[in-house]
Amino acid sequence: MQHPRHPGSTPSLLFANSQGEILDYNGLDMAGGSGDQFFLPENAELIELPKGSELFILPGRLPVGMDPETGEPALLDRNPYDPEDALSAVAAFMAPAHTAIYTAAYQSRDTAPLLPLFAYTAVGWWNNKFWVAAFRSDSDIRQEPSGFDQQLINSKTARLLASHPENRLIQHLGKCCLTYGCPAARNYFLGRWEAPLPSSPVCNASCVGCISLQPSGCCPSTQDRIRFVPTPLEIAEVAVPHLETADRAIVSFGQGCEGEPLLQSETLEKAIRLIRRATDRGTINLNTNGSLPDAVDKLARAGLDSIRISLNSARPEYHHRYYRPSGFSFSDVCRSIEVMKGHNRHVSLNYFILPGVTDNPKEFAALTKLIETCRPNLIQLRNLNMDPEHYLKVVRHEPVQPAMGMLNWLEQLRARFPKLQFGYFNPALR
Repeated sequence: MQHPRHPGSTPSLLFANSQGEILDYNGLDMAGGSGDQFFLPENAELIELPKGSELFILPGRLPVGMDPETGEPALLDRNPYDPEDALSAVAAFMAPAHTAIYTAAYQSRDTAPLLPLFAYTAVGWWNNKFWVAAFRSDSDIRQEPSGFDQQLINSKTARLLASHPENRLIQHLGKCCLTYGCPAARNYFLGRWEAPLPSSPVCNASCVGCISLQPSGCCPSTQDRIRFVPTPLEIAEVAVPHLETADRAIVSFGQGCEGEPLLQSETLEKAIRLIRRATDRGTINLNTNGSLPDAVDKLARAGLDSIRISLNSARPEYHHRYYRPSGFSFSDVCRSIEVMKGHNRHVSLNYFILPGVTDNPKEFAALTKLIETCRPNLIQLRNLNMDPEHYLKVVRHEPVQPAMGMLNWLEQLRARFPKLQFGYFNPALR
């Protein structure tokens, strides 16, 4: 974990005017949200806004800051520079490999629309810089914005697309790369690190925060889902050259542009066997909801090296309310972890972070029990991409104890489980 330098004093509150200009107001300090509570971030909880991050204006939401005299939360309901002008709260959507300590602090109007599927981190202004309540959770540079040369990406993508006109998977990845700017697809065409292998147009869950499929009238999904099942040969044609030549090579089933890859386990099994007949280099990984332990067993026997299971919560009732599973339960998810560990393979938990929920003592207790029972190797600290207030309603979050604080949460986990790793990305194992 990296803890870059922090500001010398508390940053000021940020807000946006009706023209979309982002302004600071030094009459109130920056505040951070934790569940339905507001706090003044400590200096050690603040880092400079990472390069590649974005600032979002939150419609229908008034900013909340901390009164520097009373130390209490205060609502900014008027533009201090133009009382007749409207104003909105502001949040940061951080670059990959950074994890939130507090969410943006605001109060929603009754007419506030549902926020799109992004993460909303508290952000403030001090000494001519933006500061966020967050920490860097992985030192890996595989998705650093400075590492992507768009001209080089365009030329390499065009060349590979032209040389494989019949491979539908490569053509699909070209759209992911050039239309959506998917970092994994970009890295595939650049011939480095982790390459995506989307394979399933269907899913057995209806996740409230699904980024590839949302019902009409809800918040829009952030990318299109793949509409076909690639053949084992199409998959191998992507995977084998990448594994043979890329540095720290990984290929991963289960991407944001697909449903649940375990539903295509027969195709994936054949693809893995094809890949491993051609090369023993690199890591074959599966990102999944962990719903089908028998399918996991089959893929492990075929040569799957690692698995990453996504979890919003270690509590079965919260898991069910978010995933809305069809034909599987939380116990199946735990069984999938145990199956991979039984094959002596690597297991990561893709654990969705939302301050105030993640660090709730009951959630902490459930997570520690899961770690003790299932023995995952790594927890990937991924910010929950969803309207925070909507999520609290969906899972029916009703805390009876104060949150632990995200840094305290992390320190306690590391003390209890000294062999457990923490990060953000899938690791290259060989």
